[in-house]
Amino acid sequence: METVTIKINGVNVSAPAGSTILEAARLANIEIPTLCFLKEINEIGACRMCVVEVKGARSLVASCVYPINEGMEVYTNTPKVLDSRKKTLQLILSNHDRKCLSCTRSGNCELQQLARDLKVDDEGYYDGVRTPSTIDASAAHMIRDNSKCILCRRCTAVCEKVQGIGVIGANNRGFNTSIGSPFEMGLANTSCVSCGQCIAVCPTGALTEKDNTDEIFAAINDPSKHVIVQTAPSVRAALGEEFGLPIGTSVEGKMAAALRRLGFDKVFDTDFAADLTIMEEATEFLDRVQNGGVLPLITSCSPGWIKYCEHYFPDMTENLSSCKSPQQMFGAIAKTYYAQKAGIDPKDIVSVSVMPCTAKKFEIGREDQDAAGVPDVDIAITTRELARMIKRIGIRFLELPDEKFDDPLGESTGAAVIFGATGGVMEAALRTAVEVLTGEELASLDFKDVRGVEGIKEATYNVAGMDINVAVASGLGNARMLLNKVKSGEANYHFIEIMGCPGGCVNGGGQPQQPASVRNFQDIRALRAKALYSLDADNPIRKSHENPAIKKLYDEFLEAPGSHKAHEILHTTYVKRTIN
Repeated sequence: METVTIKINGVNVSAPAGSTILEAARLANIEIPTLCFLKEINEIGACRMCVVEVKGARSLVASCVYPINEGMEVYTNTPKVLDSRKKTLQLILSNHDRKCLSCTRSGNCELQQLARDLKVDDEGYYDGVRTPSTIDASAAHMIRDNSKCILCRRCTAVCEKVQGIGVIGANNRGFNTSIGSPFEMGLANTSCVSCGQCIAVCPTGALTEKDNTDEIFAAINDPSKHVIVQTAPSVRAALGEEFGLPIGTSVEGKMAAALRRLGFDKVFDTDFAADLTIMEEATEFLDRVQNGGVLPLITSCSPGWIKYCEHYFPDMTENLSSCKSPQQMFGAIAKTYYAQKAGIDPKDIVSVSVMPCTAKKFEIGREDQDAAGVPDVDIAITTRELARMIKRIGIRFLELPDEKFDDPLGESTGAAVIFGATGGVMEAALRTAVEVLTGEELASLDFKDVRGVEGIKEATYNVAGMDINVAVASGLGNARMLLNKVKSGEANYHFIEIMGCPGGCVNGGGQPQQPASVRNFQDIRALRAKALYSLDADNPIRKSHENPAIKKLYDEFLEAPGSHKAHEILHTTYVKRTIN
């Protein structure tokens, strides 16, 4: 690899040719502040927080987009640079809603952190007309408050360039510029799929998920309600970040302990329903392959992807697996099988889910998600909301003992926990489908071709004399490319896994927010996924069809995978939508 040597603050630094000053400085352990920059997503040099001096240049340059060249001399901390950054920040704050104490992002706000670092307070030099607090709360999953927006355009870039949707953008001009939907219509009236990737990259509190934690506390304190909770696979790989642990630390045991101390009557695991999903989805796949059904079969675990398909590929909704997502399958079983076993009226059960995904808030309100005549899941919260609940009542999370989930809906396999990483559903399904097709035990359970954070992965496996072509996509922009290849006849697959968020659920819109300084230089997707694969490897049972609790569920209640009763409870339907 060709390298270039430059001087930064008098120190020689070597960096790959083509690097920017920002990247070279990072290699020298020098942090240059940014607000608008997201690597390969939003490289526009607009906020001017990252300016530096370059010897010979007429003015300060934006380090995030300025390429290095041999012999360049850069200064990141001169009085001229620091003064420029401070004045820029003061101008940004001049029309910003500075009610930090009531802001969800207080303590984890990139703007607030810069104000501390540059010693800018409320008595700054500039103060003028404030941007009005225009709230859009029309969508099921999020709230937008433009009075906290700094027009960094990270949200619009990720929506358009990564997800390929583009339902938000800059409206009006000059001082009146604001981020919104076309014609200022509410987000709920657009083709937004509730993925929450815009929230994940927002540096301030302008975009937040709708907080449903008060509803949970009210239910827990209602003696007439039996309140149960389920936690998605990837939550355990990210929740620790909210309490200062390194990215990719598994906190499964402490999470279960914390949920018990919050007051839930039962603490269950969505992984149980992930195993159940594999039983139904693998059965559906084998039926389509053997009986001439619609192929490719496409997974249905990601509600953001499902809504995207309904809007943008309505002619392919027949390809979607009819299986409910693990969240909804769990809720359906909780209010049928579990309610029956426990002797509880389903109407008295409050089913709560903790998810990495803001689209789950939309999913719980979909039609055909009420197996017991009441909603399968009543309240869906994000990983961030759970962290706020734990902090709110003073649980010392890091000092908690490791505890187990409750039975019978807390038992799961290694196949289930990898659902949180892109390729995980495919791998889990293959472990079961291959053994069912061949009647033989797999020599290796690791389908490594479908692992990794690449946007699109393809593989072919010879199973019982038949070549099975599979594909995995994460991020909706990648999903679009993959499905266009299918529609054009360029690609021929039997089974496709699609996750709405890049890297899968580990990078969901409801996961802990990491600043751009971390996102730009660390792959948080891979770090969190690594934790899930470690949990899989350490689990004594790694195939969904060998989960004893799942076997018992079918023996006692569901009869068999794909049975009429299973379809009534565990399967759903879809809607062909228009694009708005």
